[in-house]
Amino acid sequence: MAKSETPTRERIVSAANALFYADGIRGVSVDAVAAKAGVTKRTLYYHFKSKDDLVAAYLAGRDQPNLALFKQWFAEADGGLPVKIERIFRNLARSARHPKWKGCGFLRTSAELANMPGHPAMKIGAAHKKKFEHWLRATFEAAGIAEASQLARQILLLLDGSFAVVLLHRDPSYMETAGQAAHALTKAALPGRGKSRVRRV
Repeated sequence: MAKSETPTRERIVSAANALFYADGIRGVSVDAVAAKAGVTKRTLYYHFKSKDDLVAAYLAGRDQPNLALFKQWFAEADGGLPVKIERIFRNLARSARHPKWKGCGFLRTSAELANMPGHPAMKIGAAHKKKFEHWLRATFEAAGIAEASQLARQILLLLDGSFAVVLLHRDPSYMETAGQAAHALTKAALPGRGKSRVRRV
């Protein structure tokens, strides 16, 4: 589809996504987004009443695609549940090796807005992470794992922790190590695992 045929709002959000992810929300002006989208600043404000609304739309646009990608990686992995969970981390590590990778857009935005807990983008980011956690919990429950909620939180913490450490050190192997830990936790939580055998005398 030609640029002129793309709906104006969609072009603006696409431009915001590229710029905010690359340079951060505070490092990008509304004028820069308008210029990249090929619209006037007045047109941008016709679709978004403020930069805050534009930032919220940027994160909202990343929500479903990111969740869908995690689920795709999980579904495509050959092996049992521990292998499928670990594959999410391995695929993220592969993505992190790309020179344009800048970490998790949701976490980076929350860091920039840490002193604004009521910001709409903070609520969208929190909801996104909860959706991933709830999907993990449902997946673990379906596998018969008793402590599904606890395991889901543990995996989420490993994931978001690895985002932070990899961004700091620029070493995706940390994400692979987190995946190995996720594999071990999931394997130990499966029904029939982690229970000591009764020794008969």
